[in-house]
Amino acid sequence: MAGFSLICCIANDNDGSKVLKIAHKYGVKGGTISLGKGTGSNHLLDLLGLDETHKEIVTMIVENELASAATAGISQEMAFHKPHHGIAFSLSVSEFIGRKNIVEETPTTTSEVKDIVYQIIYVIVDKGQGEDVIVAANTVGAKGGTIMNARGAGIHEVQKLFSVEIEPEKEEVAIIVKAELKDNIVSAIKEHLKIDEPGNGILFVMDINEAYGLR
Repeated sequence: MAGFSLICCIANDNDGSKVLKIAHKYGVKGGTISLGKGTGSNHLLDLLGLDETHKEIVTMIVENELASAATAGISQEMAFHKPHHGIAFSLSVSEFIGRKNIVEETPTTTSEVKDIVYQIIYVIVDKGQGEDVIVAANTVGAKGGTIMNARGAGIHEVQKLFSVEIEPEKEEVAIIVKAELKDNIVSAIKEHLKIDEPGNGILFVMDINEAYGLR
């Protein structure tokens, strides 16, 4: 049985619907748009093409056989190869349950990804601490990230990220890093935010299969 991938696009404000429209041409049945902001030093603008303006984060679950073409197609049509246009990347999904309108079956699979170049660090902290996460990460080699406010999407019920409940007063921080820097950055965030202590937040890391728009 085929597995699944998560496609994530960090696009400029008001571009989320355009991303979904393009994705539909490649067989993607739907997705979720969240609001956030890019943040980082001037060097980040050259590295990731992000700035401190508002961003729209589009996430889509697709079958593995559609993921590569959809990610590449979105990147090309959105011109993510140009600075400040956005980023598109895909992640492996080990388990997918529900959303019968996307797939008929919900198998559990484990994907092997070799030669990982980039990883993404997700951190969920109290509202107002997203910038602290970025600062801690930047001290050991990160170049900024994207902060998402769970309340920003206009959803009244509790939001979920990979089955983790995100209360409205929380912030989600996504930091894309080179794999060799991941351990130091995770350690710095854990130490600065005391993530290991109950109630202080959640941190997890995922491998990126392929990415467009990174510089």
